Amino acid sequence: MPEVKININRCKGCSLCTTACPQSIIQLTNKINLKGYQYIEITDISKCVGCGMCANICPDVVIEVWK
Repeated sequence: MPEVKININRCKGCSLCTTACPQSIIQLTNKINLKGYQYIEITDISKCVGCGMCANICPDVVIEVWK
């Protein structure tokens, strides 16, 4: 199973990763990070295929994916 690390305090809530994920398992939370932005979370890591699309599209290098 892939491992996904999200740096929530770097996330600006742009939601690009939520549309890039082919499994649709990334969502924007209602929680706020230290910079005042809503951030993303993985809803079901067991469905992650480790494609890295989320990490590739993120402009702020918030997401890291390891297979």
